[in-house]
Amino acid sequence: MSALSAETILDEPMPVGLTVNGRAVRVRVEPRTHLGDLVRDHLDLTGTHLGCEHGVCGACTVLLDGEPARACLTFAGSCEGASVTTIEGLDADEIAGELRTAFNREHALQCGYCTPGMLVAARDLVLRLPEPDERRIRAGLSGNLCRCTGYVGIVRAVRGVIADRRARGIPARGAGAERGLGPVGARLGAAAAARTPLATAGAASAAAGAAPALAQVDELATDFRPAQSFAQDFTVSHPPEAVFALFGDVAAVAACLPGAVLTARPAPDRVEGGLEVRIGPIKALFRGRARIERDEAARSGRILGAGSDAGGRSATEGEIRYRVGPGEAPGSARVELAVGYTLKGPLAQFGRPGLVRDLAGRLTAEFARNLEARLSGRAAPATAPGLNPLRLLLDLVRARWAAWRGRP
Repeated sequence: MSALSAETILDEPMPVGLTVNGRAVRVRVEPRTHLGDLVRDHLDLTGTHLGCEHGVCGACTVLLDGEPARACLTFAGSCEGASVTTIEGLDADEIAGELRTAFNREHALQCGYCTPGMLVAARDLVLRLPEPDERRIRAGLSGNLCRCTGYVGIVRAVRGVIADRRARGIPARGAGAERGLGPVGARLGAAAAARTPLATAGAASAAAGAAPALAQVDELATDFRPAQSFAQDFTVSHPPEAVFALFGDVAAVAACLPGAVLTARPAPDRVEGGLEVRIGPIKALFRGRARIERDEAARSGRILGAGSDAGGRSATEGEIRYRVGPGEAPGSARVELAVGYTLKGPLAQFGRPGLVRDLAGRLTAEFARNLEARLSGRAAPATAPGLNPLRLLLDLVRARWAAWRGRP
């Protein structure tokens, strides 16, 4: 098949049936069409604003099967059978009405471009948070950027609505109102629940304001197939046998890994703990369990784990395969890593391979430095890793400049 004919097939419109603001619609869109373009261009629902179109600013946030989702990152074709609610669909919504009044009262809007997405995200917080906790509100709104207000009025408005509803005896959404993860990020059905029992349990517990359910080690799928994968390696100036022996000490490895914490005494074949990551202003602590496998003869191993983020209702499952071999220099070791992961829930918008690879690269470099220090008998405090947006931009500029200079 020629490149031209393949491109023609990829661009051929496809029918998509979904419910938008309570009305069943069926439209024909190109496979590359995003949900934001569908509601704006095909349904004339222009209250959904498109800002960065990279899932960062939050202006395009809509409800997808009741869960906030980025319309600019969601392919319309993946929403077959889904229920979509845009800001227009919240005209008669009680909570949205209270938020609009509070936003006006607290001067929580100026140009208004971010306001539709901000209201959708704020409504979700009003439903979930048991009390008007400013820290949790700021964390919950950290994915919605505003260039005008400074956020003080927005946070005050959301706090006011939560406090007023709790004072009126309206509780936060309880455990009975299940919130699941499905093919489009939020849908709960028998098939979806069967596919993701661990993620669904974590999300439902977090919605109830409790700590997320931890994945049982024995329940971790041995045939795990990651959505994304990549490889990395690093060199340590110590013999392979010393490096592999340290990898058998779970507590020592956790001490070298930035952001890692152990919540129970580790066993040789399993561990319970968490990993804190930072992406710009967003911080997430994934708590869960992992199974550890080691092959002494091959100096290789595998770590398979699953966990949930209590604050954001996101879930992840992943594996790390490693092999320790001799390095190029005498007495050194080369550690080869193969990493695979699947990320579901609100933080899945940051699960794009480029961002994760950058974060993993920085985390691996810090881990290698801490590992080197520990093997040498030196102390090396680990810090929580993060993605600095300015550093990402500078790295991109450097890469483009290097590529341009390398042209013949």
